[in-house]
Amino acid sequence: MTTATRTDIATALTDLLFTPGLDLAEAVDRHFAPDYRQRTDGSWADRAEFTAHIAHLREVVASGRVEVLDELVQGDRYADRHVVDVTKTDGSTVRMEVYVFAEFSPDGRFRRLEETTLMLRGGEEDRDLGSAR
Repeated sequence: MTTATRTDIATALTDLLFTPGLDLAEAVDRHFAPDYRQRTDGSWADRAEFTAHIAHLREVVASGRVEVLDELVQGDRYADRHVVDVTKTDGSTVRMEVYVFAEFSPDGRFRRLEETTLMLRGGEEDRDLGSAR
């Protein structure tokens, strides 16, 4: 991947969660550098922990979509505000607004991402959906 083909949140989340049949390891490799780290609502995860989180979400998420409200790229920095709408396998729905600050690796994948989530709709059990494993 070159810097001309940088990833972004909507593409990454769509591949990770909303593209049935796309292998999890392939989706993670496509968008996240080997040294990837993520902090969600104050809790850090390395790439293996992040991958476990996505594997869990793939079990509970049936479908969804990402709507990017604001997005900024400057050099190797990325920021966005997006809304994720999810329909879970039990039929319930969750809507979360997410604020992201990230850093790209030289090949255009995310190296580090820090996010804060705000649940707009969902049950109390969905409050930690952004970091559940």
